[in-house]
Amino acid sequence: MTEPAGGTSPEKSAGDEAELAREQKATAPDLVPANDPEVATEAAAPATDHGDGPRHAAEPASPGFGRMVLDNIYSANTVTVTILAFLLSLVVGAVLIVLSNSDLAGEYGYFFSAPGTVLGDSWTAISEAYANLFKGAVFDPATISGAIDGTNSWSQAFAPISETLTYTAPLIFTGLAVALAFRGGLFNIGAQGQAIMGAICGAVVGFAVHLPYGLHLIAALLGALAGGALWAAIVGLLKARAGAHEVIVTIMLNNVALLFLGWLINQKGVHDPARSDAISKNVLKTAQLPTIPGVDHSVVRVHLGIVVGVLVAAGVAWLLTRSTIGFELRAVGANPAAARTAGMSVGRTYVLVMLLSGALGGLGGAMMVLGTTASSLTGQVTANIGFDGITVALLGRGKPWGVVASALLFGALHAGGNRMQSYSHIAIDLVIVVQAVIVIFIAAPALVKAIFRLRAARTSGTPTSLAKGW
Repeated sequence: MTEPAGGTSPEKSAGDEAELAREQKATAPDLVPANDPEVATEAAAPATDHGDGPRHAAEPASPGFGRMVLDNIYSANTVTVTILAFLLSLVVGAVLIVLSNSDLAGEYGYFFSAPGTVLGDSWTAISEAYANLFKGAVFDPATISGAIDGTNSWSQAFAPISETLTYTAPLIFTGLAVALAFRGGLFNIGAQGQAIMGAICGAVVGFAVHLPYGLHLIAALLGALAGGALWAAIVGLLKARAGAHEVIVTIMLNNVALLFLGWLINQKGVHDPARSDAISKNVLKTAQLPTIPGVDHSVVRVHLGIVVGVLVAAGVAWLLTRSTIGFELRAVGANPAAARTAGMSVGRTYVLVMLLSGALGGLGGAMMVLGTTASSLTGQVTANIGFDGITVALLGRGKPWGVVASALLFGALHAGGNRMQSYSHIAIDLVIVVQAVIVIFIAAPALVKAIFRLRAARTSGTPTSLAKGW
């Protein structure tokens, strides 16, 4: 078809009109009708950048670093809840300090007559108690000044932190024992019994076997490790083969281990013939953990166990996050059914978890009998380090480095509590109460969130419970 002379085709005419309309919108937007459908479509469409020009609409600015820090502080995340739980426990402890002081309790009878006096005396009692707690756990400024002036030794200046580290060493091992079982889906309440068996085996190797220095210590540590591991293996086998609940089995084995210890230390060959009370022979010097040279060992008691504890914590952290065994352990702990479907042996993992957990608990017992706390077996040689390890693992959220930090905190509370009892005449039971309150608030984070009106924390993934039933 030929184009008519002196005219244009309908297609060309329509294209020219559309082009003129676009030019008019670009050069004189005020002249475009408000009800133009193209304008409405362009207004509704989001502005995009195709790389050939600047963006028409800027993205919202991301919050600054300071704002992000404040958001994290005021959210109910793990660190915030843990710190606030500790502060709340100190507040509860302060109330108990006032209530346990008979003089202060009498003053509150005339509180409204002289409130300033009553509150002032209460603050003095609380601050003095917590000051002595700090001086017994970290350092005493008076002894530091005395060491500088030469009026007392540097051993006295470092004695508080030495006591804290001495208490910390066994708690690291028992805390790791409980935490590792947590990550594998088991609740190991038997760290106390495993520590007892570790102390027994380590001490027997320490006084019954004669080896050169260095080798003797290694043999004693391996004996303690094997004792705790074999004791815990009973729990793993019963769990894997018979479905026995680990909580019930470990509680019973704690009692068996304690009674076995009481029987053993009175047997010939183990009992110290020079003593009439229930106590074993002394561990030989070649099997004891070395201490810091050149200091007064009656004052500075810290030994190599604290270094071994940190190294073992690093090894557990690597095991959980970098090894195939650690992956299977965490998978079984998170979802045994899914792990079984994926081809993992849940029963074998349970046995392995308890073996490793018991080995760590046994090393905790070794710290008590091969270190500077004791050098022979008695009925209370391990104190309550196994039960304290449960609290340490809970406060550390089942993470190896969290366990180290919480063990250090609990070691400081134990060391400072001794001075607080001596100087402020406040029972060391207050430390136990503070620990219990920490556990209460850690186990009930919603309570801390409600008290401080914290916002819900942002989660990057699905949280994993520490153990079944938690």
